Amino acid sequence: MTSPVRASWLARLALVLMAAATVFVIAVAGARGSLGLILIGLGGTALGLAAAWWFLTHRRWKRWLAAIVVVLAPIAVMVLFAIANLIWVVVVFGVLWLTGVGVGRRALVKPDDFATEREAAPPRRPFLIMNPRSGGGKVVRFGLAEKARELGAEVFLVEGRQVDIEAVARQAVDDGADLLGVAGGDGTQALVASVAAEHGLPFLVISAGTRNHFAKDLGLDCEQPANCLDALTDGVEVRVDLGRAGDRVFVNNASFGAYAEVVQKESYRAEKLRTALDTLPDILAGDHPKTLRMVAAGRTVDRAATVLISNNPYTARGHRNRMDTGRLGVLVVTGPRSVYTDKVTEASVEADGDSPTVAVGVDGEALMMPSPVRCTIQPGALRVRVPRHRPGLRPPEPELEWARLWELALPLHSRGMRSAPAEDVTQLA
Repeated sequence: MTSPVRASWLARLALVLMAAATVFVIAVAGARGSLGLILIGLGGTALGLAAAWWFLTHRRWKRWLAAIVVVLAPIAVMVLFAIANLIWVVVVFGVLWLTGVGVGRRALVKPDDFATEREAAPPRRPFLIMNPRSGGGKVVRFGLAEKARELGAEVFLVEGRQVDIEAVARQAVDDGADLLGVAGGDGTQALVASVAAEHGLPFLVISAGTRNHFAKDLGLDCEQPANCLDALTDGVEVRVDLGRAGDRVFVNNASFGAYAEVVQKESYRAEKLRTALDTLPDILAGDHPKTLRMVAAGRTVDRAATVLISNNPYTARGHRNRMDTGRLGVLVVTGPRSVYTDKVTEASVEADGDSPTVAVGVDGEALMMPSPVRCTIQPGALRVRVPRHRPGLRPPEPELEWARLWELALPLHSRGMRSAPAEDVTQLA
């Protein structure tokens, strides 16, 4: 937690560092007659980003030409800077600017950015569902079933792909389970979490999936999944929200458009990267017929290439500081230079045109849902039991909101003025 006085000084330091970085580059470039080279560097960066978009949206020779530009553009810029002996200028600028950003984010940390932990008695009849195939066989490799049974848990091993996970979880509740847990992917976790939330039971996450997004945001040990079982004997509870897309619960996100259509492909499970590269040009190109319409907080975005609705907003680094804010994160991409973000409690996504259904990726699981799909959030719906000591817990990383930073550095009320609240919506065009 940062005190108000300290936050004010940190905000001032952040602004000074970022201003110093900018002034330094302009001063050195001006003194050495290299301002044009700095502009070339900015142009090279923009060219590289544009080439990256072309790589995703084209095929054959155009894609590989774009790939060459993506590689050569930064190399060419670095060579020019090296010839002009300006590499050190870029390094100093980067250090000053990134330090300023880090200090600014620290200044914006608020007391309520930390999740609340609650003491809770250990479960008497825990029931854990484990998928031996998940994460490349982590259940077997780390001996999770055996260790869980030693701690008094009943373990159900998923054999085959036709198992009704929700039915297994509901039967366990009927048989007297007082905790439900999952060692598997995020899609399986969402199914069991919905049952746990429905019955008010604690839910245990074991990081045995491939990417473990939910587990990482909870701060769990993703290198040693067996450590997650410590929650059975020495654990605490945190309340987290649950997202809902139509009649399906999600712990991470519901995706529409690009990613959702990629995961619909039969080849995706076996060849994820190749399938994505083969599919993305049809989805991201501007003339693709299956565009989306998204409505949130009274704002409508048409002809979207992809829409991501998340259970609480993600930071720029791709994780969630908290999962109990009671708000969905919204990210809409309509083209290489048009991005819309928001934080809302409800959103609706539908397919443009005559399509009665829309492809949805719910925590990575491919589904087709009736259009429009209404997404909502259930605040504090899930009791999650976690180990008392979690090595993956990160300090809060708030977004760098310039209005709040300026207000902290130069409080408007000290000049008899009242500040306006910072906007949650960003529109880049």
